[in-house]
Amino acid sequence: MPKIDIPSLPVKTGSAYPGKLSALMEGRSQIAVGNAGGITQFGANIVKLAPGAMSSLRHWHEEQDELLVMLSGELTLIDDSGETTLTTGDVATFPAGDANGHHLVNKSDAEGSFLVVGTRTPTETAWYSDLDMMVKVDENGFDFMRKDGSPMPSEDS
Repeated sequence: MPKIDIPSLPVKTGSAYPGKLSALMEGRSQIAVGNAGGITQFGANIVKLAPGAMSSLRHWHEEQDELLVMLSGELTLIDDSGETTLTTGDVATFPAGDANGHHLVNKSDAEGSFLVVGTRTPTETAWYSDLDMMVKVDENGFDFMRKDGSPMPSEDS
């Protein structure tokens, strides 16, 4: 049966960000609903943000589209054009190659959640708008580095 028993799925916390940057994701959790259903062409995750938490560092993707649908609460989308309040039922899209770095922040006093769907590509490069950081992703995982491709010093991560 294609119905997914969401409460039975594992909840992932933390992030793949290097060093101290990982701690910035405290209060964020996700459930990989697409993986649970055997989806392979795109990823689909339910992300929950506690008050004060953020979805990610502000970023954009070269090759992968993203779409999000607000499920509950009130979250603030922050991108290059400023701040936009999102509430239940709102939809936001982030086309591949659009260098408008984005993320969501929970500025409310209650949990907020959204479904995010994104393209799965064999490789990807993402750029972080507020940091001298980029990430290359391939079958071996994540490789975080400075925007010029040089290694990130340990004090930066």
